[in-house]
Amino acid sequence: MGFRSSLSKPLARYIANQQQGWMYNAPAAQDKWRQRLIGQAKHTVFGRDHFFKDIYSYEDFKQAIPVRDYEDLKGYIQQVIDGQDDVLWPAKPIYFAKTSGTTSGTKYIPISKDSISNHIDSARNALLNYIHETGKAEFLDQKLIFLSGSPVLDTKGSVPTGRLSGISNHHVPAYLRTNQMPTYETNCIEEWEEKLERIIDETIHQPMSLISGIPPWVQMYFDRIIARTGKPIKDVFPDFQLFVYGGVNFEPYRAKLFDSIGKKIDSIEMYPASEGFIAYQDSQDSEGLLLLADTGIFYEFIPADEFFNENPTRLSLEQVEVGKNYALIINNNAGLWGYSIGDTVKFVSKDPYRLLVTGRIKHFISAFGEHVIGEEVEKALQYAMQRHPETEVVEFTVAPMVTPSEGLPYHEWLIEFATLPKNMEQFAKDIDERLAKLNVYYDDLISGSILRPLKINALPKNAFIDYMRSQGKLGGQNKVPRLANDRKIADALAK
Repeated sequence: MGFRSSLSKPLARYIANQQQGWMYNAPAAQDKWRQRLIGQAKHTVFGRDHFFKDIYSYEDFKQAIPVRDYEDLKGYIQQVIDGQDDVLWPAKPIYFAKTSGTTSGTKYIPISKDSISNHIDSARNALLNYIHETGKAEFLDQKLIFLSGSPVLDTKGSVPTGRLSGISNHHVPAYLRTNQMPTYETNCIEEWEEKLERIIDETIHQPMSLISGIPPWVQMYFDRIIARTGKPIKDVFPDFQLFVYGGVNFEPYRAKLFDSIGKKIDSIEMYPASEGFIAYQDSQDSEGLLLLADTGIFYEFIPADEFFNENPTRLSLEQVEVGKNYALIINNNAGLWGYSIGDTVKFVSKDPYRLLVTGRIKHFISAFGEHVIGEEVEKALQYAMQRHPETEVVEFTVAPMVTPSEGLPYHEWLIEFATLPKNMEQFAKDIDERLAKLNVYYDDLISGSILRPLKINALPKNAFIDYMRSQGKLGGQNKVPRLANDRKIADALAK
């Protein structure tokens, strides 16, 4: 056992014990953070505009602070960009995390001196939890790869600005830098395919033990290695023992990814966002991700089916129910207030609070009132793949076909297969029947002959890669939406 793995175990025990202090009393931790955030920000521009000095209870909080998206906060962000201090949070942000938005163009999400630890320490603690639970720490002594965006930062106003993964790269602990891959120079390459080839050059002969990244881009990395070597990943990287991922639901990728590896390995799911590190998998044996209730974020939850109402219900953590879908709202120590990050979550446990990420609040199909969400299509596809075990899916998306040239409307599933199902017609039927069981509105539309059963459009190899390349979004943290209520993506893919 090397010095990194030896030193990690007492630290892992300390972090696990510290976590025990709040994970079973998360509502109290949340109440503490609500009061602390209001107290620290009461003299900011936003705090004065919203009468923070008069907020004492959660009811006061909801009355004073409306739910917002980026567009609603843009005026305050612009004041920060223009150089003003104490706008959303005391002082200036130390970074802007740059991310893309559908209506706002590029978004600049503030990260403060107070909030940076939420991003960095939470990723570290996820690994330490794994070490404490399993006793496995040897992976720290070998090579670790983090497939991420470029660490090169620009400035917006006077604030250093870049992708969150690139910002995080500047905060990798010194004791891990000597075994972190790829090199800084390679990580700075912007063009994804050139960068990927350089990463393979640097890593293919190294003792890789941990690989981290968004599953579709890790799969692309694996595919290129297998094409070069003709070997499964377990033979190229015999020391590979831990896969760390986030950003998308892993289930549609699981079969192909583990087939590429050639053996079962441990994995850790994380839920990082530019707005904050929300949750991580704290146990290999429990379902769901542990909500981080004591890291500088006060969470609120809106029932997903009320989100677009004029006055939706806003709930604190202690008011949520297991099994219901909620839109996630955050208030944090970087100055985001009543901020909808666009994700939907569902709790699977309240003791402790563990959740699943179920989709995006704006990524759904409801062309006919069915309101099909990401969790439902992923579960339906997973069911069909279990019934057709030979099938391997690379990527997929779903869109409505509202005005077909003939016949009833339908949902079109655009799927890139690595291995086709032997019976495509039955495969489509299995998805359709499972989706109808998961969504009563879809079932009513099918049984009422308003929609016909879904159709699968099997796309050629690299269709999604070619699409993402055409949009300038190949690699990094970019991903294809699972669902759309229009045909913009579907028509581009179908070409």
